[in-house]
Amino acid sequence: MFRSFANINYRIWFAGALISNVGGWMQATAQDWVVLTELTDNDATAMGVTMALQFGPPLVLVSLTGWVADRFDRRHILFATQSALLALAIAVGVLLLNDLMTLPMMFGFALGFGIVNAFDAPARQAFVSDMVSAGDTSNAVALNSASFNLARMVGPAVGGLLIVAIGSGWVFIVNAATFLAMLLALMLMRRSLLAPRLKSRNRGGLAAGFRYVWGRSDLKVVFVTVFLIGAFGMNFPIFASTMALEFGAGADGYGVLSSVLAIGSLIGALLAARRDRARVRVVILAAGGFGIAAFVSSAMPSYASYAVTLTFTGFMIVTLLTTANGYVQITTDPALRGRVLALYMAVIMGSTPVGAPIAGWVADTFGPRAAIMLGGTAGFIACAIGVIWVATSGRLRRDDNRRFLLTLDETRPLSVIDRPDPIEFSDEAAVTTPIRTPRRPDLEA
Repeated sequence: MFRSFANINYRIWFAGALISNVGGWMQATAQDWVVLTELTDNDATAMGVTMALQFGPPLVLVSLTGWVADRFDRRHILFATQSALLALAIAVGVLLLNDLMTLPMMFGFALGFGIVNAFDAPARQAFVSDMVSAGDTSNAVALNSASFNLARMVGPAVGGLLIVAIGSGWVFIVNAATFLAMLLALMLMRRSLLAPRLKSRNRGGLAAGFRYVWGRSDLKVVFVTVFLIGAFGMNFPIFASTMALEFGAGADGYGVLSSVLAIGSLIGALLAARRDRARVRVVILAAGGFGIAAFVSSAMPSYASYAVTLTFTGFMIVTLLTTANGYVQITTDPALRGRVLALYMAVIMGSTPVGAPIAGWVADTFGPRAAIMLGGTAGFIACAIGVIWVATSGRLRRDDNRRFLLTLDETRPLSVIDRPDPIEFSDEAAVTTPIRTPRRPDLEA
């Protein structure tokens, strides 16, 4: 389960990311609560607009961010983006502490966070593959998700308590300090152990990545599923904050709900780390499971019962996203990985501007339970699309040994682009040995 920890660079990365993620979840809780209760009068629509501005740039800038992730040293990219996020957090904290923050200003900062994260996300995702071997990539992605959700168990609850105890402005300042852990981790990494970065001879830019995805029906199913869940199912800040208000809970109650969700998320991430590889069928089943969990949680009559159902919601979401992320990484040609991951992040983050305002409007007009059911419906639709794909793709066939048993044949040869050239690091200790890339690897879905 923890085989990626044998790599010292990954151990350093994991520790820095865990600390930074705790601060990130604290800040996310504070930002949502500030917009909902301090800058507006419980306006879920304004909260949806904030989320749209923060998650919209990955979609708008995808043609640039993917090229940057493939073209430049990802470690240097992360230095720049993490430093920028630190500065933005300090700026928001200072404005809040001096009672100068307004809703339009918060919209502007949300857009700023979104622009920086648009460059940070694909570089960060692809950097995981630079630290570990190809066989450990899926495990490393799952452990990254575990770190993210372990922080989610702690960060929102601590953030909610800090909002009550010292104010929302200080939460942003504390988060700014946690970025130092990630910057230190990047500095401590051993460059000689990082995989050489690959550059494709094909200079098609984002178009090459798009053609690659479009030519693979399995990736199209994964991308459509992630879009539907991201747009309508992953609006948890809207769902949980409005449900917390309905149950009469405050900022601390909202933070606890976020932490409860992370319990199921952590379990899902750890189970994903145990699997030998990511498979499309797990993504499809998790989408249906999420739909069931969403409808059950929407019917809960009390704060405690709603909180319990969130563990199942979190389990399904993280199982889906971790498997999808790992599958995209391990089955994508290394020379196009940055661009394909930029498209993936654009889908998952860029779907929020589509769904968050709709979910906020539904929560304001029909109540938070209706908004949750909207997300559950998206899960059922995504599952149905996956099932139709399985039935029509020729992968479902009769078992060779059992006459009345059907089996899903997921192994398919996947074509890749021409063998890429390795790019040497500027560091003298960098590895420059070319990596062999098979022409038609057999990869299991």
